[in-house]
Amino acid sequence: MSSKSILHPPEAPLPKTFTRIMGHYPDYATAVEQLGKAVRDAGPIDDKTAQLIQLAAAASIRSEGALHSHVRRARQAGASTEEIQHTLILLTSTIGLPAVMAALSWLED
Repeated sequence: MSSKSILHPPEAPLPKTFTRIMGHYPDYATAVEQLGKAVRDAGPIDDKTAQLIQLAAAASIRSEGALHSHVRRARQAGASTEEIQHTLILLTSTIGLPAVMAALSWLED
């Protein structure tokens, strides 16, 4: 993986398990990174919007780790705390209040 990888923003420490697995399987890590780049480059959506979409998807499947990752990336792309919170509360009628409250609580971790 490159030092400026989307999987490893320089100012954001990654979970130990993620780092260990990706270090153990460098070809896999490269493939994941290349897939991410390919889908980001495939269309007109800017990086901040893309990260907010992925943040919403992470909340929808209750993936706390992915939510933390996309919060970091959304902030790096210029999203404010208010935009991140609004992204999550917009999901209320889709995923329900308990799931939204869980995602909002993860913002404080």
